[in-house]
Amino acid sequence: MVAVSSAGEVSGWNTYDRTKELKEFDETKAGVKGLVDSGVVKVPRIFYNTPDVHLHLHETDQSIQNHSHEQIPLSFPIIDLKEFIIDKKDSSLRKEVVDQIRKASETWGFFQVLNHGISISVLEEMLQGVRRFFEQDMDLKKPLYSRDVNRRIVYNCNFTLYNNPSANWRDTLYCFMSPPPPHSDELPSVCRDILMEYKKQVIRLGNALFELLSESLGLSNKHLTDMGCADGLSLLCHYYPACPEPELTIGASKHTDGDFLTVLLQDQIGGLQVLHQNQWVDVPPTPGALIVNIGDLLQLISNGRFKSVEHRVLANKIGPRVSTACFFTTGYRPSTRIYGPIKELLSEHNPPIYRETTVKEFTACVHKKGLNGISVLEHFML
Repeated sequence: MVAVSSAGEVSGWNTYDRTKELKEFDETKAGVKGLVDSGVVKVPRIFYNTPDVHLHLHETDQSIQNHSHEQIPLSFPIIDLKEFIIDKKDSSLRKEVVDQIRKASETWGFFQVLNHGISISVLEEMLQGVRRFFEQDMDLKKPLYSRDVNRRIVYNCNFTLYNNPSANWRDTLYCFMSPPPPHSDELPSVCRDILMEYKKQVIRLGNALFELLSESLGLSNKHLTDMGCADGLSLLCHYYPACPEPELTIGASKHTDGDFLTVLLQDQIGGLQVLHQNQWVDVPPTPGALIVNIGDLLQLISNGRFKSVEHRVLANKIGPRVSTACFFTTGYRPSTRIYGPIKELLSEHNPPIYRETTVKEFTACVHKKGLNGISVLEHFML
């Protein structure tokens, strides 16, 4: 275990040149997978999961800091979209789905969807495509390794590696898919076809989800799409190698998503946890399901009604764990559109609690902050 002093410092944390070791690791362009392939049996210090100096009161319990798997008996929301997406019946069941999404978005900020219209074969091929990319020869991946946030296709280890309090045990392929769509030759050949197909199907699902979310807010079903919430899509393909000392590090630090909405595909290894009712709750891998969560920007424009909830991914001795997160956001294309709390949701008794911003400004703030445990929304509160 990592020794922690009464001052909250990791023993030996200040006895080495962290910036130098980060740079040396980054310059290998091999990522965490490169460490594992080299036969590493000890987690390097740059990956030590440092004590969270921004702990909420409910997180001060040592068991939570130590990745406790103890769970409270809660049922993670699972919503069946069959009547809405597959059968497309205009029935009372639509109202039931809208009510379920409203409740989950206001309380959990997360829910799983079944019968979402994307076939099992496409989901499985997407996960296999991610594995093929990360498990190909290193020389084929290195040309995509970059920290340039303006590039459309990027592979690296931790986007905010130098800003995070600790490095996370994962590598990522980032693909900005629209608008406009990338040229096919920009995408890695080993997963090009499935990336294009998955993008098309997730955009269709995203538009359906934004309809249901609009109705859940009491708005017309096209309100959120008319605002441009579904205009942009980024795919983040994560690869979490097996970790020799998972108690020392973490797959993804506690964070919220800086987008409007995220649709996540995870494999059967699991490890994703959501902070709910002051405790970390496992998100169970459910065959055929996709996980949907509210992003910071949707919390902002809903004036806090929908919750962008903190979540994390544990490191694991089993692996690799593979996932694909689809971010609906317009943050990587020039836009002067102003976003603030939706006026139809405001009243004398419900005044705005967030200031207006552009997605470009909001996203820049997310990148600058890194995964430091503080919600970026605090910067935009009135």
